[in-house]
Order: sequence, then C-alpha cells, then structure tokens
Amino acid sequence: MISFDGLWKTMKDRGISQYALIKNYHISPAQITRLKRNESVSTHTIEVFCKILNCSVGDIMEYIEDPSQEEQST
Repeated sequence: MISFDGLWKTMKDRGISQYALIKNYHISPAQITRLKRNESVSTHTIEVFCKILNCSVGDIMEYIEDPSQEEQST
C-alpha cells in the first residue's frame, strides 16, 4: 500500500495548508481527498506536489507492505 502520511507532515513543515493548495495552487479538492484516503493518484500529481513543496517523492509518499497481501501470495 502507498501511504501519503509524509505529505501532511511535509505540508505542515512548509506551512502550506489544504486551503492554500486549493486556492493558491489550484489543486482540486477531489485530489486532496484521494490522497487522504491513500488512493492512487497519477505521477503528474506527485510531481506537482513535489514542486509546490520543494521536496522529493520520498518526503510525501512511501510503500508500506500489507501483511494480508503477503499471506495471499504464498
């Protein structure tokens, strides 16, 4: 599973709110909702967030292994 928990920490560290993303950077509320739910987003969206936050991909997302998926593959 991909987790976007780092995104919210990086936003806080940079002083950028969800409201600012919508109003100043024209990020759609639907994209923010998808990120909150750890749903899939395009690489373009990830790139836009990296530019806005001046950070790397690893600062906003990480892969977390799902133990239930591991059991199904064996």
